[in-house]
Amino acid sequence: MSEHTVEFVGTGEEIAVSEKETILSRCIEEGIAQEYSCRVGMCLACSAEILEGEVTQPAARGLTEEEREGYALTCMARPQSDLTLDRGTYPPSIESGAGEGDTATTADD
Repeated sequence: MSEHTVEFVGTGEEIAVSEKETILSRCIEEGIAQEYSCRVGMCLACSAEILEGEVTQPAARGLTEEEREGYALTCMARPQSDLTLDRGTYPPSIESGAGEGDTATTADD
């Protein structure tokens, strides 16, 4: 089982994550404060920009096809290489509410 280093820019935090586990699950085990909500790849709360490296995240339904290349949903993403992630940057669809399969809702709904 291969493990990869996941570094979070600006925090000095770094963890080893197996290709068989999600980044979020390891963050929780290590006590790293990673934001999340639904844990099923839809809400985008756990998203992070991929600055370096690759992940696999076939169930990341909240991201558009283009966003899957540059963003990781840590609740779904499993590292395929060492990674550098920026947890302070969110994909454009989080602003527009236009992720794949999403229906935009507002607080008034």
